[in-house]
Amino acid sequence: MKKLSGWAIFGIILGIFAVFGSMYVIGNYNNLVSLRENVNNQYSNIDVCLQRRSDLIPNLVSTVKGYTNHEKEILTQISESRAKLSGAGNINEKSQASTELTNALSRLLVVVENYPNLKADAQFIALTDELAGTENRIAVARRDYNTAVQTYNQTIKKFPTNIIANMFNFESAERFESTDSAREVPIVNFE
Repeated sequence: MKKLSGWAIFGIILGIFAVFGSMYVIGNYNNLVSLRENVNNQYSNIDVCLQRRSDLIPNLVSTVKGYTNHEKEILTQISESRAKLSGAGNINEKSQASTELTNALSRLLVVVENYPNLKADAQFIALTDELAGTENRIAVARRDYNTAVQTYNQTIKKFPTNIIANMFNFESAERFESTDSAREVPIVNFE
């Protein structure tokens, strides 16, 4: 039996470290890809919910128009906010446009209180119920997205995964945050 030289043993040990090191890098890379894809998927879920809300709004507006001829300002704000949301390009623009639309819809629902016939209309009731359900879905989708972003961002910032994240250009994801105007109570003037 032949005895291995010191260089051969060193080469074998180095090879073992290279194999395990490669497996570690590949495993972390794949984990980062999965986390980033989860963030993208959750963002897509927000888009689906926002689109559903946008699709409900024209029906709601047309139903309200039949009863309220002098509430044009709120209906215009809703249409403008909806258009802004459709044209939003990034997470911050979507967040701001979504907040504006939510505020306009809140003002509309306050105005509706002055129209008992509208409040009793079956189509209006069904639309407002669907809209309320959609708003709940949006809230859940935002929470799920922010949770995915938190997990992803924490992972790419922790050592030693941050080294791999930097090597492969994994960047932090933005949270879906409400704007300052979302914290304000809508003001409705009945004059």
